[in-house]
Amino acid sequence: MKQFSVEEMNLMCIYNIDSRQSLLADLREGLADVYEHEMREVFESAIAKLENLSDEEFSEIGFYIADEYLDGEESDIAE
Repeated sequence: MKQFSVEEMNLMCIYNIDSRQSLLADLREGLADVYEHEMREVFESAIAKLENLSDEEFSEIGFYIADEYLDGEESDIAE
């Protein structure tokens, strides 16, 4: 399964995570209002990873707001 960065996970948690399709729709809609380059990259990366997941893989993701650092090291959340 694709790993999501802390930024991607936190972004996804502010949208509808009931299904992969609804999350993708929300992210695509939200992207239209994002003008900062770095934030656009987070949106685009999350969208690309979600597009490559099956619905079954999506259902296995444990969504939660993540701390950016764990023991001083940046970490990926979902495996």
